[in-house]
Amino acid sequence: MLVGRRLREARKEKGLTQEALGNLIGVGKSAICCYEKESRNPTLESIIELIDVLGVSADYLLGTDVIVDTKSKEHPKYRTMTNEEITFVDEIKKEKIVYEILFEDPKRGADLVKKKIG
Repeated sequence: MLVGRRLREARKEKGLTQEALGNLIGVGKSAICCYEKESRNPTLESIIELIDVLGVSADYLLGTDVIVDTKSKEHPKYRTMTNEEITFVDEIKKEKIVYEILFEDPKRGADLVKKKIG
């Protein structure tokens, strides 16, 4: 699925409205809006047009910046991570206690975060 936030940022960086971008790639303003909200997926042809018009990579729009070898029998051998996810993990690592709680028991850590932020 396309990362809507990234599409919106790239569109705005080019100074385009949703309507203008839609006209450039041959879809309506409502389609661009749905792509940005991630309630609808563009066709492969539209993704190619978006890449061309916005001057970004498919990896960027699809959120597959980094491919990670998990070396795990329980999960797929390769997984993708965005640069934002890597930054998040790096920030968590700086907080030793938080890092230990989250990685010792990820479910418990996630439950604690949910309770804290509501």
